[in-house]
Amino acid sequence: MNKTILITGATSGIGLACARKFAANGDRLILTGRNERRLNDISKELKAQGTEVLTLLFDVRDRDKAKEAVASLPSEWQTIDVLVNNAGLALGLEPEYEGCFDDWETMIDTNIKGLLTMTRLIVPGMVERNSGHIINIGSVAGDAAYAGGNVYCATKAAVKALSDGLRIDVADTAIRVTNLKPGLVETNFSNIRFHGDNDRAANVYKGIKPLTGDDIADVAVYTSNAPVHVQIAEVLILATHQASGSVIVRK
Repeated sequence: MNKTILITGATSGIGLACARKFAANGDRLILTGRNERRLNDISKELKAQGTEVLTLLFDVRDRDKAKEAVASLPSEWQTIDVLVNNAGLALGLEPEYEGCFDDWETMIDTNIKGLLTMTRLIVPGMVERNSGHIINIGSVAGDAAYAGGNVYCATKAAVKALSDGLRIDVADTAIRVTNLKPGLVETNFSNIRFHGDNDRAANVYKGIKPLTGDDIADVAVYTSNAPVHVQIAEVLILATHQASGSVIVRK
């Protein structure tokens, strides 16, 4: 049976890859993002392939806008089977004592508070129906800090704790909670981290074949299609020559 999937941050990277993979799986999609043009382009692309798509334009950091967007869903779109909390980012790579206050606020508001907002808005309906799946996009960075990662690593450690806590909270229901923890993935992630410095971003992936957004999306779709009695709680996904968040062998 086709599912209704809500994906935050669906206009690029892992979020966009998830949209395409879930569409190929025969699911219908609610896509959220901040870039109206990109949302419209992706919607047209997927609709042309026969996928039902609804777009919501808002920033997960804006709780009021998120509430308005979710409340605006037509009745036939209100039963959300899978919530993919993907919206997230890293900014800067400075030592903690030299970090940018604005970068910290953006990461915390997006990676933690935005995830919490969407969880709070969507999961009560799942509890009421005794059915649903939350897929949080965490990171290997949530397992251990690496040089310069300080606040970003802290936000992804929070995603792990929030995923574990939610799984405990819904253990008496049929709802499943999955934390996906990618390692090095080549998307626009590093371009954003380095504030548009493309040369510096490209150096992140030199000497190693990194993961792609499709690799992570494949795992997301797999977890959502597991038998209903199977809860894939956590998956660590690394490039072959990456052993941890800080150990990468480049050739």
